[in-house]
Amino acid sequence: MAKAKASRQNAATIGFEQQIWDAACELWGHIPAADYRKIFTGLIFLKYISTAFEKKYDELVAEGDGFEDDPDAYEAESIFFVPPEARWSQIAKAAHTPEIGTVLDKAMTSIEAGNKSLKGVLPKNYASPELDKRVLGNVVDVFTNMDMSDTEASKDLLGRTYEYCIAQFASYEGVKGGEFYTPASVVKTIVSILKPTEGKRVYDPCCGSGGMFVQSAQFVHRHQGRISDLSIFGQESTTCMRRRSSTSSWQTRRST
Repeated sequence: MAKAKASRQNAATIGFEQQIWDAACELWGHIPAADYRKIFTGLIFLKYISTAFEKKYDELVAEGDGFEDDPDAYEAESIFFVPPEARWSQIAKAAHTPEIGTVLDKAMTSIEAGNKSLKGVLPKNYASPELDKRVLGNVVDVFTNMDMSDTEASKDLLGRTYEYCIAQFASYEGVKGGEFYTPASVVKTIVSILKPTEGKRVYDPCCGSGGMFVQSAQFVHRHQGRISDLSIFGQESTTCMRRRSSTSSWQTRRST
């Protein structure tokens, strides 16, 4: 029984990842593979936080205390407050309009404005003339039909999907893919040697897509530690990032 359950869960995960990859294939031949991640990381993030927000919004409306538009009610549960123009329902309505790129860029800007820890972090390249808006609309459709309603379960699924896509992008880029992605198996081995525990600090001087942070959190979780007590620090050639895992915010600064 347990084996069958695990098999179903694995199949569901693969299906979810495949949906993301199918969306990526919509862009095939329209932009360089190296630019895929710039499109998809933002859409994955926007879809996820919008779904989590809307779920909490409906709960607050049902409670009837009038807190559904209070950002503090969401921050208290580590949920990003998503302004009306950035909610996925609005994105979906604009999917097949010439303005979809501008709508997405404005959504990212408004989220950053309401969540200062994200300032300068989210991609805002969707209105680029080089990006076919018809194709972008098709990509939005795939995300619209994607079920992220179980946001708690999706937290892990989201990370796996992101890792899956980055690996795929790297493989299609060939040797250059190594510039932004280290195979998960290599990172897992490094983390297993380091054995990070709760209360410790993890620093990755070449953090790239953040795989070291994900694997460190998973290591602590597997050993019954508290992820909220793990601090992670990362640096890249263009951005230096610091995050306390007990919060949902990244602090960034440009490297000098």
